Amino acid sequence: MDIFSVFTLCGGLAFFLYGMTVMSKSLEKMAGGKLERMLKRMTSNPFKSLLLGAGITIAIQSSSAMTVMLVGLVNSGVMELGQTIGVIMGSNIGTTLTAWILSLTGIESESVFVNLLKPENFSPLIALAGILLIMGSKRQRRRDVGRIMMGFAVLMYGMELMSGAVSPLAEMPEFAGLLTAFENPLLGVLVGAVFTGIIQSSAASVAILQALAMTGSITYGMAIPIIMGQNIGTCVTALISSIGVNRNAKRVAVVHISFNVIGTTVCLILFYGGDLLFHFAFMDWTVGAVGIAFCHTAFNVFTTILLLPFSRQLEKLARRLVRTEDARESFAFLDPLLLRTPGAAVSESVSMAGRMGQAARENICLAVDQLSHYSREREIQILQNEDKLDIYEDRLSNYLVEVSQHGLSMQDMRTVSRLLHAVGDFERIGDHAVNIQESAQEIHDKELRFSDDAREELQVLLSALDDILDLTLRSFQAADPETAGRVEPLEETIDQLIEEIRSRHIRRLQAGQCTIQLGFVLSDLLTNIERVSDHCSNIAVSVIEEQSGGPGRHAYLQEVKAGGAFSEDLRRDQKKYHLPEA
Repeated sequence: MDIFSVFTLCGGLAFFLYGMTVMSKSLEKMAGGKLERMLKRMTSNPFKSLLLGAGITIAIQSSSAMTVMLVGLVNSGVMELGQTIGVIMGSNIGTTLTAWILSLTGIESESVFVNLLKPENFSPLIALAGILLIMGSKRQRRRDVGRIMMGFAVLMYGMELMSGAVSPLAEMPEFAGLLTAFENPLLGVLVGAVFTGIIQSSAASVAILQALAMTGSITYGMAIPIIMGQNIGTCVTALISSIGVNRNAKRVAVVHISFNVIGTTVCLILFYGGDLLFHFAFMDWTVGAVGIAFCHTAFNVFTTILLLPFSRQLEKLARRLVRTEDARESFAFLDPLLLRTPGAAVSESVSMAGRMGQAARENICLAVDQLSHYSREREIQILQNEDKLDIYEDRLSNYLVEVSQHGLSMQDMRTVSRLLHAVGDFERIGDHAVNIQESAQEIHDKELRFSDDAREELQVLLSALDDILDLTLRSFQAADPETAGRVEPLEETIDQLIEEIRSRHIRRLQAGQCTIQLGFVLSDLLTNIERVSDHCSNIAVSVIEEQSGGPGRHAYLQEVKAGGAFSEDLRRDQKKYHLPEA
């Protein structure tokens, strides 16, 4: 084995890691926010969490990405620490699938069909199909499938390069002498942990061990402690991701490390204690790629079965080990770690924008209440909510711009576009709430009073305003185009109500039934209510555009107003919100 074999080994590792990254990222992109939504919904009990963690890790082919996603979700306040423990255990089982796929390399047969099962034989066909999809398809989803196939083919090519590079080691007596050192189980665990920690991929370190096993120089006694150590080394990614996050998010990394360290310690004691008593004959047998995959799976499954009943104890241990206080703001925000799984980041951005919309609506309701029953405490609350809305707008907009630079699917890109539009509209609704509050303050401070007719007319208008806010928020949070379609007729109705109220006010002014001062206040109120309904219309249109991928706002409005459903809804709203007889 010469220096060029070392170069080939390093190149093979690079191809393997690159293929794994491409495949993992493309799988995450196709899944979008479904993975994150499943995580939140199905972590109600440990067994569901276990299956979900295994399933998602198999889908995205990366237990490290799974753990980093969990750290980000806990840091954002979306998940609790206890919900993540079963998922972490399941991800350790899910990550073993890669080793089983790589073990097919060792298949030997004269049958063409059996040989087709060898990755080195079928991966070129997968690469060809993948590049045809990438270059020939116009649909983003098909191109993503092509990237997954190309990633897998590159991964397998990297494995083949590594196997070829280490094959001369079988004939080197120096290598055989070096391997005897690994018969010390503690040294084997240490080497497995350090090497896996350096490359930050247990799948890659297991692949290298499988490549070495094909030389016929590795025994079960050498391989088993290295495999145990590899499970400790893979925690390095979670440990790095926990830097700078809150206390609970740090505990996720601690749970991951504790699970693997305790599992390795118990397995070492039981396994080598059993060997002392029963002298396992297979310890001196040479191990192949299939044997490595089996040991990897057996260790993770056994550790999970052993520690799953002690999930609460693991949580308590993490809480004891991490006791530092958080110096954080009053409400949790989206974590940059989620950018590593862009689909989850988009899904959480939707939830955060929904909360922002709820805060904007709440501020409008508080401001409207000020018109009839003015309160200094309510004024303070409105101004505090406005500050919070400004923070939402600033951070969420910046976060969405960052997310859009991380290779999103077309659906996620449309969602990001909807959110960027909606965030600005929600912030402006909050500004109008402050304007309404200022009008209410002027009425209170100057002891002004609207006429009975004006109050009745305003009550009808404010009822319509409350309903359009409700429709808008519901359609936005559920991404429901049907509900969003009912916003535009109501917005048109509000415009007509405002126009009629203005006309009636002018007539009362001419008849001496109203003052100029009250007229200015009323005009400001009507203008702000009209602007709020316009912003509601913008948000509803963005929901419909996201779901249909349809035309722009103006083209959509022309199309909608020409349809029968719009006219029917408009007539219904006009009948429901009508002003009393003048």
